[in-house]
Amino acid sequence: MNFFSEIGRFVIFMRLVLKRPQKWNVFWKTTFREMYHIGIDSLLVVILIATFTGAVTTIQTANQLLTPSDMFPNQLIPKFVIGAIVSTSSLLELSPTITCLVLAGKIGANIASEIGNQKISEQIDAYEVMGINSASFVALPKIIAGIVMIPSLIIVAYFLLMYGGVIATKFISVLTYDDLIEGARMTFNPLYLRIMLIKGFIFAFIITSLSSFEGFYTEGGALDVGESGTRAVTRICVFILFFDLVIAQVFLGL
Repeated sequence: MNFFSEIGRFVIFMRLVLKRPQKWNVFWKTTFREMYHIGIDSLLVVILIATFTGAVTTIQTANQLLTPSDMFPNQLIPKFVIGAIVSTSSLLELSPTITCLVLAGKIGANIASEIGNQKISEQIDAYEVMGINSASFVALPKIIAGIVMIPSLIIVAYFLLMYGGVIATKFISVLTYDDLIEGARMTFNPLYLRIMLIKGFIFAFIITSLSSFEGFYTEGGALDVGESGTRAVTRICVFILFFDLVIAQVFLGL
């Protein structure tokens, strides 16, 4: 019963959030500020995560497919297959899903804590007294900024994943830069790119809307603000994984 009441409360919250802003100049100014906080401030984290993940994925894939074993003493797999696997997995899973799971912890907790602090300090009540739609005022700029910047970070993450793979070829004697790039080019599928972008927009909405929702309905004191942030990150991760499965089934299911 609590599950359905939470869904209903979220729907009501989003109806308030998606109403027309009352002052467009304030709205756009706030949105651009949130775009900086969500996008630029998260860039270093994305660079580190994507580069190292790409390098590790390349090394582990090459080790599994190109190293002779007792069961397969003579490996006959073409080397460009490594590039194909790294590129495809980066498009479909690593760049959208792993990046957004990391951003859930950074962006989601930050948004929930920020709005939660405004709620317990009665700033949101003050907006309502002044006749301002508080839900739209505090949440809509964050949602718009997330929908713009998080897919952009995902695109950057894909190229950094491939760059990490290029770096890894310097340490793998059995794989070269040309093998990696050849495999990525031969197996590139525009459908996978569309899936990556669809995931990016959906995951961005999940991260920003759920964290705003949790922060907006925070009650109590400072301890409750921390609990709202933790609860927001947990729910965001669950919904990201759920919709990751749904999207894979819809677009790639046999």
